[in-house]
Amino acid sequence: MRARCYAEKWPLRTSFVISRGVRTHAEVVVVELAAEGRHGVGECTPYPRYGESVDSVLAQLQPVLEEVEAGLDRRQLQSRMPAGAARNALDCALADWEAAAGGGPVGDPVSLATVQTLVIDSPEGMARAAQEAVAGGVSVLKLKLDDQQVGERVAAVREAVPGAQLVIDANEAWSRSTLIERCHEIAGLGVAMLEQPLPADDDEFLASFSHPLPICADESCHTRKDLTRLQGRYEMINIKLDKTGGITEALALAQEGGSMGFELMLGCMLCTSRAIRAAWPLGGKVRFRDLDGPTWLARDVDPPLRFAGGRVYWD
Repeated sequence: MRARCYAEKWPLRTSFVISRGVRTHAEVVVVELAAEGRHGVGECTPYPRYGESVDSVLAQLQPVLEEVEAGLDRRQLQSRMPAGAARNALDCALADWEAAAGGGPVGDPVSLATVQTLVIDSPEGMARAAQEAVAGGVSVLKLKLDDQQVGERVAAVREAVPGAQLVIDANEAWSRSTLIERCHEIAGLGVAMLEQPLPADDDEFLASFSHPLPICADESCHTRKDLTRLQGRYEMINIKLDKTGGITEALALAQEGGSMGFELMLGCMLCTSRAIRAAWPLGGKVRFRDLDGPTWLARDVDPPLRFAGGRVYWD
């Protein structure tokens, strides 16, 4: 087998604003494999929140690619590399190479519903963005929020799109002092789920009160090893391949998490359609799908997945 990895930088069509800052580009690392007339490709998005960078991921991958060329397989990879972006790109490339023999999508069905993300803006700006998304056929909106104007922003969106389902992602930006009051406030506004309100190292507080709406673990949940600790704190887990270290662990996490009573969400980073294709086998196993990463790009890989009417299509 021949293996290589390289970095790409994809400009966004507009700034992506969350509680941690502003992004104008998606920086990804790609792994390509070739053997027996078949090719496989995997993509990851290094995330500084987890101590990753493009350079660190490339450095992690280089020695392991040599082992893959010498015969290292996907099962052996799970113990050879830690969970994270680097293993994700390689694990998904291996899975794609294996699936290439089938000649088509590795999962079913051929389209999946996805939420559309609204980045942080003024209440009026988020309300306008919500109206535009719903007019385009989106039925579930994910509101990125920081610690400011929470009630005002949610109320403005709810008034603008009374029929839409809303979920909120605070990206660890809230604090204990306001959490309980805010949970009741947003539940009263019909929010269906709240994602990662507290920092991952402070989320034990979530076990201290009855939740008026489901709370989802994102930064707090990476692999199956986290599940026991999350019980009593969260009702849902957000599965992202860049956290699990690939589709292999992601599928195992979905199975074990579901058996332990967690509802499931499938998420993504800012990425190209390659990364969404890799996550496709999980699409039918989850309650919420946040797969809109490629819609933020000024241009996508060729061929891209098709996004329309709140769905993503593998044409």
